[in-house]
Amino acid sequence: MKIKFFAPVLLMSALWFASCDSSDDSSPNLTPADAAELRATAQDGQWRITYFFDTDKEETSDFAGYVFTFGADGTVTAVKDATEVSGTWSVSDSSDSSSDDSPDDSSDVDFNLFFSGSLLFEDLNDDWDILEYTGTRIKLVDVSGGNGGTDYLTFEKN
Repeated sequence: MKIKFFAPVLLMSALWFASCDSSDDSSPNLTPADAAELRATAQDGQWRITYFFDTDKEETSDFAGYVFTFGADGTVTAVKDATEVSGTWSVSDSSDSSSDDSPDDSSDVDFNLFFSGSLLFEDLNDDWDILEYTGTRIKLVDVSGGNGGTDYLTFEKN
């Protein structure tokens, strides 16, 4: 009787452990070639923020109506009606240790944003890790070193 009970439990446990993959990682392994492709993708067109989660709450609506343009010269502008906010941006890979938050991680690619003079846009200032990118979407994440909070930022092509 005990064998009949334990056999299904043992089988289910084995299946569960087999389905776990130690390579499951929230960020893809991006190469310097991927970094170059991401730079080109960001520069192609205008973008909007479709999701922004700051540690403990969603704040997407704070950026409603802003259109972002990532320039080849490293400038980024966010425009909404007559308001324009400027900053800098870059995509760095492990070969660029000057702006890389994890120089010991050979697969680390960061999407770096810096805006000055705007309290609203200060929340975007960071070296974001890439979760995913396509020709129309760039999904980013940042785990804060200070308080351990996790921020999420998604740009979609306008």
